[in-house]
Amino acid sequence: MHIAVLNQHHQNPDCPATCRHYSFMAELAKRHRLSLVASDGWRRARITDNYPWVPEGVELHECKVAYANKMGIAQRLKSFAGFAGSAFKRAMQLPKPDVIWAVSTPLTTPWVAARVARLRGVPWVFEVQDLWPSFPIAMGAVKGRWVKQRLYKMEKSLYQSASHIITLSPDMTEYVASLGVSREKITTNYNGTDLPLVDAALPQEVEALCLKHGLQGKQVVLYAGTYGRANDIPTLLQVVEILSGNPHIHFVFTGSGYYEPQLRQLAQRMPNLLLLPPQPRTEVFLLFKLAALSVVSFNNLPVLAANSPAKLYDSLACGTPVLVTNPGWTKAFVEEHGCGWYTPAEQPDAMAQVIEKLLAQPEALLQAGARGEAIARKVFDRRQLVLQVEEVLARAAR
Repeated sequence: MHIAVLNQHHQNPDCPATCRHYSFMAELAKRHRLSLVASDGWRRARITDNYPWVPEGVELHECKVAYANKMGIAQRLKSFAGFAGSAFKRAMQLPKPDVIWAVSTPLTTPWVAARVARLRGVPWVFEVQDLWPSFPIAMGAVKGRWVKQRLYKMEKSLYQSASHIITLSPDMTEYVASLGVSREKITTNYNGTDLPLVDAALPQEVEALCLKHGLQGKQVVLYAGTYGRANDIPTLLQVVEILSGNPHIHFVFTGSGYYEPQLRQLAQRMPNLLLLPPQPRTEVFLLFKLAALSVVSFNNLPVLAANSPAKLYDSLACGTPVLVTNPGWTKAFVEEHGCGWYTPAEQPDAMAQVIEKLLAQPEALLQAGARGEAIARKVFDRRQLVLQVEEVLARAAR
């Protein structure tokens, strides 16, 4: 079948990104024709040049639209609108596909997909990566009651218009179903991780990385991800300071985003914080294997509890237990499978106490890590998750 993919935020493994769709498209292109409509916004984020920008067999139809995590609200809106206009034009020019697969965020991407699908008489599948507009509204990025009502109305109409909806977490599925969408129309497909890349991170490379950064004998707490407004970074900054007196605990942060200047300032003052630049996909697994514990943190906002954070999957697949701050499905998951712990968001003293207590129990950490790796290999393997997405697309096309 011919699958048209609309994704503003296309990235490849040379970028510091999860690359879910790169992995999926690489597999699907072996059996189907794929046309990708994407922006070039993340090309500038490439750190290495080890992978083609799109997988072999994927036809790229690129829109020149800038984007970066550091952008303010006005810049992001301009980027979203720019991609919507360009993507609509390119999608209309494609040979008629059998199905359109639209990846949100932002909500403007599925909006384009719905318009193209209606005009061309083809079905479309809506993949929900974050809950929009609930997320930007909760973050204060959307002002005005009328605007909010219009966005919620648009969201619901898109769920109704789509042939099928893919969500990345059970809580997202519950949210969509709560809007009156039939559960038969919704499939939960975890974000997942790339086990071949996990396995390629060899012990000797992990040891070399440890020596390079002088982390021998240290218990490393890792934060690998966006330093964004939603990631509770101010709490993590305070935790680093609180635990600076413990010579055995060392924090490693890798990523970029809004709070990067504050992190740089803290790293200059605190000897227990190593701040690394963003890492390509292949390298970040070495850091997860180096760490004794990783932190998956978000602000104390109900909408963020539905998130499907890539670092959760990557960490567990590497055998590193996680400390989560979301009270939603991630808390339930790590507690059910004994592969992590929960501490409330925006409570630095509580988080510091939990971290110090956990790192004093190395055997318990190892056991939790082993349980996490086992469940990750069972349910988070993208080579299996893509088969579920393929079936959803095939059913929609039929």
